[in-house]
Amino acid sequence: MRFVSRILLGVTAATLVAIAAPVAANAATTSAPSATSSYDAAWGPYFSGDHKAKAHGHVSVEKKKFKFWTWKWVQIKKEVCWKDKKGDKHCKVVLKKDKKRVWQWRYDYFFKVHSTLHNNKWWGKKKCAWETFKVVDKNGSAYFKSFRNCTKHPAEFTFYGKNAAHIYVDVSRGTTFGPTGFHSGWKDVYHAAA
Repeated sequence: MRFVSRILLGVTAATLVAIAAPVAANAATTSAPSATSSYDAAWGPYFSGDHKAKAHGHVSVEKKKFKFWTWKWVQIKKEVCWKDKKGDKHCKVVLKKDKKRVWQWRYDYFFKVHSTLHNNKWWGKKKCAWETFKVVDKNGSAYFKSFRNCTKHPAEFTFYGKNAAHIYVDVSRGTTFGPTGFHSGWKDVYHAAA
């Protein structure tokens, strides 16, 4: 009787392991972190020096991976053979360097900056509100995006890019041709994690 009960216990344990193993494996695959991560945050409000222009908005960043192909030097073993003066064949294994095409995972960070620009003085000589964005790439170079609002209604603007290390905004007053004064100075919109 003891022998039969031991067999039944063994079968029961094996069945439980067989059921639990796929469930555990499935749980492990679903809980693994995805390669895509994102950043979402509001920025502002920031005001011009005379408080007659105001800008605020939202920034989002999405991380996407891609395959980057490159060349890599690898050492390979190669058999080199020769014949001596008597005609006997000799061989030896030598290490040689060879180029091999390989890929590695790299990441791009795609950003979207949305802003709402308010103009509290839409009449007179300097009637426009301006916002100028400064985008600093991860390699240190920078470029600028400017938007204006010369009406009494808030205006919305959006621009896109990738791989920004820092994004700043300067809110100011100006004419229809460009900002002329009352700058807020560079204010933070986004800073990439180190």
